[in-house]
Amino acid sequence: MESSINSGQVFLWERDGDLWRGVDGAHAITVDASRAAPRVRSHAGRAPDIFRQGDDIGAILRDISRDAAVAAAVGRLRGMRLMRQDAFQCLITFITSANSSIPRIAGTLRRLCERYGERAGGAAWQARLFPEPRRLARAGPAGLAACGLGYRAPYVRRAAAMVDSGRLDLRGLSGAPWEEGMGALLGVPGVGCKVADCVMLFSLERLDAFPLDRWMARILGPSWWGAPAGRAAGLTPRRYAEAHGEAVRRYGRRAGYAQQFLFKAGRDDARGAWAVNP
Repeated sequence: MESSINSGQVFLWERDGDLWRGVDGAHAITVDASRAAPRVRSHAGRAPDIFRQGDDIGAILRDISRDAAVAAAVGRLRGMRLMRQDAFQCLITFITSANSSIPRIAGTLRRLCERYGERAGGAAWQARLFPEPRRLARAGPAGLAACGLGYRAPYVRRAAAMVDSGRLDLRGLSGAPWEEGMGALLGVPGVGCKVADCVMLFSLERLDAFPLDRWMARILGPSWWGAPAGRAAGLTPRRYAEAHGEAVRRYGRRAGYAQQFLFKAGRDDARGAWAVNP
C-alpha cells in the first residue's frame, strides 16, 4: 500500500502508525495497513474501492510481465496497485501538478482543501474534503493565489466551472473510448495529453491509458517512441496517440499498470525512493 500511495498517483495522504489517512473527493478515508488486505473505511458510508481490490491483480501482473523491464519492476514493487480516484479531484490534482515538484503539489492541494473544502471525519481525525466544483468555480483570484497555484489558478477555476456547469461530464466519460476521453479532456484549460491520460487512468477506468512525460521518455528511451528524452511535452496530440497505440500493442489492454510500475521504478532509480507521505 505504501508503494501505491508514494508512486505519484495521489498527494492528500498521510501516515499515522499502522493507519493511512487520505481524502478522495467527498470521502475522508482511513486504511488499516496492518492487515494483509487493507481495510478501507470512509466517514461517509461505504468506502470507494480506491485500491482496486476488485481487479484480478494476479492476471494483470502476469499479462504485463511478458515485458522484461516491467517484470523486473513488478518484482521490486510487490503490492503496488493503481488507485481509483475521485474524477474531479484527480483532474484538479494533475492540472496542479504541471511543472511542479511533489512537495509543492501536495502543499497546494492541502491549502485548497483547507480554504474551500468541507470539514469531515471523527474524533480521531478531522479532515477537509476536496472542494466541490462549484466552490472552486466561484473562488476569487486572490484566494486561489494564496493556495500556491501560480499561473495554474485560472486553469483550475475554469476547469471547475466546466464540471459544475455540465460542459465536462466526467462521470459520462468513465469507460468511454480512449480517443473520446482524450478529446474531451484536451478541451479543458491547462490539460495536455499527459494530464488527460493521468485522469483517464486513475479515475475514468481507462486501464490502457499510458501517461507519457519526461520521466517516461527517459525510462523508455528515444528510439521507442520517436521523441528525444525529456521532450515528451513536445509531442503533438497525433504523435501522442501513436505512442499510446504502441504502448497498448506492447503491454496490452491494461498498459496503464505497466506504465505505473515502470514510472515508479524509474523514479526510484534516478532519485532514490521518493515519498510524498513518509
